[in-house]
Amino acid sequence: MTNSALPILPCACANLRRAARAVTRLYNHELQASGLELTQFTLLMTLNVTGETTQGHLGKILALDSTSLTRMLKPLTRRRWIDVKAGRDRRQKLLRLTSSGRDKFEQSRQHWQRAQTRLQQALREPTWNQLGALLAEVTRSSEEQQRESTEANTGEKTPGTGRSRYRAGKAWKGRNRR
Repeated sequence: MTNSALPILPCACANLRRAARAVTRLYNHELQASGLELTQFTLLMTLNVTGETTQGHLGKILALDSTSLTRMLKPLTRRRWIDVKAGRDRRQKLLRLTSSGRDKFEQSRQHWQRAQTRLQQALREPTWNQLGALLAEVTRSSEEQQRESTEANTGEKTPGTGRSRYRAGKAWKGRNRR
C-alpha cells in the first residue's frame, strides 16, 4: 500500500493517532543520534521557549495530564537537564532548563531540524503553513468538548476554568474521589 492509498478512517481520532505515530517515528529516527526521544526533546524545547514555568502550565501547553508529565520529566531531572523547585505552595512545582539541559537541547536541535525539514518538504508549503494552526485548533476544540462533557455528566465545574467550584451545595474539595 502506498502512502497515497491510505484510507481516510471514519474516526478523526484514529486518523490523528495514525499520523502522530508516523510523524513520531520520523522525528525519533532523526533524534536517535542525540540520545533523545521526541517526547524528551519536546519538553526541553518547550521549557526553552517558556523559561521557568509551573508543571501545571507545562501540562496545559502540551495537553498532558499531571501523571504522564511527571513520568516524562523523571529521566530529564535525573540527568539534571531540568531543575525542579517548590513554587508558591508545596503543591506547585516550578520547572526550568539547567545549563546542561539547554546544551542538550542545542546539541539535539540539528537532528530535530532534519526531521522538521523533511516533513516540511514532503508536505509542501500550503499544507505545512496550515498544519500548525489546524492542529492547535483541533487540540483547543477537543479539550473544550471534553471539559463540557465532563461538566454535563458530573455536574462538576472544571478547576482552572474560572467557573464556580461548587457542586450540589458542597464546596469543591479538589479532585473527584469517587
